[in-house]
Amino acid sequence: MLAGAIKTTAAVFLSVLLCGDGPVFAHPHHLQGAAAPPPAATPAPPGTIDPAAKGVSGTGALRFRVLVTSARLPEEARRVLVSAHGGFAVDHRPGKEETYFALPGAGILRLDADLKQIALVPTAAEMKDTNLHNTKIWYAPDGTALLSFPANDAGRVFTTSLAGELLSTLAPPTASDEFGLPSVSDYFAGGGAFVPTDVEFLDGLLYITTGYSSLDYVLTARVTSYRPMKAAWYDLAFGGRGSGPGQLGTGHGITIPPGTKRIDVADRANGEIDRFTRHGQYLSTLRMPAGSLPCDIDYLGRYAVVAALDGPDKSKGAPIYLLEDDRLVSTIFPKDDLGLVNFKHVHNAVLREAGGKLYIIAQAWNPGDFAVLEQVVP
Repeated sequence: MLAGAIKTTAAVFLSVLLCGDGPVFAHPHHLQGAAAPPPAATPAPPGTIDPAAKGVSGTGALRFRVLVTSARLPEEARRVLVSAHGGFAVDHRPGKEETYFALPGAGILRLDADLKQIALVPTAAEMKDTNLHNTKIWYAPDGTALLSFPANDAGRVFTTSLAGELLSTLAPPTASDEFGLPSVSDYFAGGGAFVPTDVEFLDGLLYITTGYSSLDYVLTARVTSYRPMKAAWYDLAFGGRGSGPGQLGTGHGITIPPGTKRIDVADRANGEIDRFTRHGQYLSTLRMPAGSLPCDIDYLGRYAVVAALDGPDKSKGAPIYLLEDDRLVSTIFPKDDLGLVNFKHVHNAVLREAGGKLYIIAQAWNPGDFAVLEQVVP
């Protein structure tokens, strides 16, 4: 298990030198003060690997190779993969280990525990064609597993069963909803857009990042019923646009490290992971290498993986960072080292462990692609 929360207001600096057809989504707030990158040139077919690449990437014992490409996806998913703009959730319960994600136009998908079989999950019509920007698995008090999806372009948070049954739709806040901060309440009273980018669950509350809007607060909603599933907006909000301690440049991903009650927010524009108590009090900042744009963080034991939309060297494909006890211990370059030519930008990554090896499940953006990376062991 990762070490506990860093001392209040302490900042941890990572100073390691970084060694289909369809529309392409623009990425809001790609970089503060700079235009978003132009749409990618006509992408290579999904899963294309450059045969000249060295085929292994990383440091020391934490080096990885490509195990699975998007060629393994169902045909319906491959057809829309270029528009991928989401993330993954792993069901880490004993005997499970399935991974869930979604693609606009295809709906929800499930990667089996063997990391080989990928199946489409029946998806409600109102969800299938919208962009589900990330995926979160969480568990009701009776142990029932649920999936929540923030739909950034629809302004909704959908919650489903693992079988894809739509159980709840959280609509945008209205002028009558109170968030404990006048600036947040006034934003919605004035017709401000609700643009959710990620969601987490802790002790009856849904925590929702809104980094694609000028609001950029973490909002909360209280689950008022599990059967049937219902949620209502709650008067806790924290963060807000800025670059100071506890402020967010683009609050993109949100994660609760297993076994903790800490809220970690991937602050993409500020190049850091900001940490808060469950009540929204700022704790500390974990900084990524300067120039990086971290999209999300996922934890597994002592390790964490951070997907970066860009790294310090914009002439290269984006990196995936692997941390051990908050220290950067390996940097993986899917495009340049592994030859995954469509992995110019990495939008999300999660960790799996099986048979004594680590696996990274990763998704690219602009153009979209998908891959599973396997740890190389002697």
